[in-house]
Amino acid sequence: MNHPEWRSYLVTQESRSAGRSTAEIVEAALDGGVDAVQLREKGRSTRERYDLGRRLRELTADAGVPLIVNDRVDLAAGIDADGVHLGQSDLPAAVARERLGDEAIVGVSASTVPEARAAADSGADYLGVGAVYATDTKDVPAETNGVGPERVASIADAVDLPVVGIGGIDADNADAVAAAGAAGVAVVSAITAAEDPRAAAAELREVVDDAR
Repeated sequence: MNHPEWRSYLVTQESRSAGRSTAEIVEAALDGGVDAVQLREKGRSTRERYDLGRRLRELTADAGVPLIVNDRVDLAAGIDADGVHLGQSDLPAAVARERLGDEAIVGVSASTVPEARAAADSGADYLGVGAVYATDTKDVPAETNGVGPERVASIADAVDLPVVGIGGIDADNADAVAAAGAAGVAVVSAITAAEDPRAAAAELREVVDDAR
C-alpha cells in the first residue's frame, strides 16, 4: 500500500485559473510546495486532457511530485501518471489497482463513514473527503455539499488511511480541516484563481503544517 502523507494537493481546472494556463498554474504551485497534482479539467476532451497530462507529467516528474488523474484509469495509464482518484460512481479501487499495478496510488472520494470503510476494504491508498465546505467547483449533491470538519474527523477515526479534505477549502479554513485529522487538503480555486498561485500554495501548506 502507498499511503501518501500529502499536506497540499492541487486539483487542476483551467476554467478557474483567471485566464492562465493549467501548466502555468501547476508550475507555480510546484514552486510553492504542493505535494501532489491531480489532472481534473472537467469539460475538456480526452485528447486535450491527454496532451495536457503529458506536459504535467514532465513538470511533476522534474519536481518529484506525484501526478494523479481524476476518474480515468485509461488516461492515467496513457500518460504514465502515478495514480488515479476515483469517485463513488467510477471503477472500484481494486480494478484500478489491477490495471495500473501495485505501485500506483489509488485515491477514492468518500463523504460518509460507510463509503470510507468500503474504500479502505477495496484497497484505496487515501481518501478524498468532502465537500468539507460548500463548493460550486463541481456538482455536489446537496447532502454532501458542506459535510464540515466533523465528518472529516469521524472518517479519519473510522479508517486507517490518510484523509485529504476537499471542497471550499482555502488558507482561512484549512487549519480546521487539518486539526480534525486530515493529512492534508486538496484545493482548486484557492490556488488556480489566486493572484499569486505560488504564494497561495506556500501559505496553504504552512497553514496545514501548523495545524497538524
